[in-house]
Amino acid sequence: MLDPSPKVQELQARLNAFMDRHIYPNEDRYYAESTAEGPWGVQPVVEQLKTLAREEGLWNLFLPASEHGAGLTNLEYAPLCEIMGRSHLAPEVFNCSAPDTGNMEVLARYGTEEHKRQWLQPLLEGRIRSAFAMTEPAVASSDATNIQASIRRDGDEYVINGHKWFTTGATDPRCKIMIFMGKTDPDNPEKHKQQSMILVPLETPGVKVIRPLPVFGFYGVPDRAAEVVFENVRVPATNILLGEGRGFEIAQGRLGPGRIHHCMRLIGLAERVLEKMCRRTKERVAFGKPVAEQTVTLERIADSRIMIDQCRLLTLHAAHMMDTVGNKGARSQIAMIKVAAPNMACQVIDWAIQAFGGAGVTNDFALASAYATARLLRIADGPDEVHRNQIGKLELRKYG
Repeated sequence: MLDPSPKVQELQARLNAFMDRHIYPNEDRYYAESTAEGPWGVQPVVEQLKTLAREEGLWNLFLPASEHGAGLTNLEYAPLCEIMGRSHLAPEVFNCSAPDTGNMEVLARYGTEEHKRQWLQPLLEGRIRSAFAMTEPAVASSDATNIQASIRRDGDEYVINGHKWFTTGATDPRCKIMIFMGKTDPDNPEKHKQQSMILVPLETPGVKVIRPLPVFGFYGVPDRAAEVVFENVRVPATNILLGEGRGFEIAQGRLGPGRIHHCMRLIGLAERVLEKMCRRTKERVAFGKPVAEQTVTLERIADSRIMIDQCRLLTLHAAHMMDTVGNKGARSQIAMIKVAAPNMACQVIDWAIQAFGGAGVTNDFALASAYATARLLRIADGPDEVHRNQIGKLELRKYG
């Protein structure tokens, strides 16, 4: 399980070479363009590098068992996703960034042939982007049964009303389609069958993107979060995914891979930060010796190494379980890594910031934006508390 196949090793080598040639040298440009363009714009460097990545066949690597991607298992994709996670610039360049990866998987699994033709194909080609509208400001969305948005059937259409936020991707000018979760049957006694998911083109009348949401002051790096209002939005009834009442079923199919992809990327991000911390502390002298030789620094570097490797092994195990017993069978392992990886990354990045001193809280070394990423992911796709509760309940079931 720990030794990548020859196919994966070859992809690792090509991916690392691309990162060295094109990603790392362009990071400063990416951050500068992100600031200049803002959350409503597109960084030119991203579009330029996407063309190169596609030409080199480093494209849609996330899609398992698909004629559209590399046909990798979750376990095979893990080391590749980790490499991409080393830079905020990388995932989108390879068409492997959220929310598009999850949305593409939903369309591939649950979409009709028309959905695939109209939306999946241009997403796979990187010509458009997408959004995912689930979280709501008026309720505790950690319990998704609280969702209040409505999807009401009216003849050959559905009428959609709701107020969403942290709708990832909605401010991107390339965003053309979103997956919306709301209630089609609010009175159903089975709470998990009240919700449905439906496709909503962003340009539909009544869809209003109110504002971008910053994450610790960062707009669009890495997450284009937005607040969106839906007022009497009408879409064809054929836009419903899988059928009424199947929203939770789709969500679990979507969020399992999404969660593990976040953890894979966080491991890569933590590795990169640890490298920066080691290089920086070897170069800086305080109280007569390099900061790297201070005992507290040595302990933090050692603990970082231990924590990263622990999370990598947990993540590989979860990926193996997903491949062998399915997402539902692996739900405990997915929940464990979703708690472990963001907490690990937050701690490693925090120690790096401390080692860098004042420079660490600027973004000259991309540590502040790295921390924003990791801290957000202790909440996104389910907060730590929800996953811990699930892990505890699944553990107790073993004992009757």
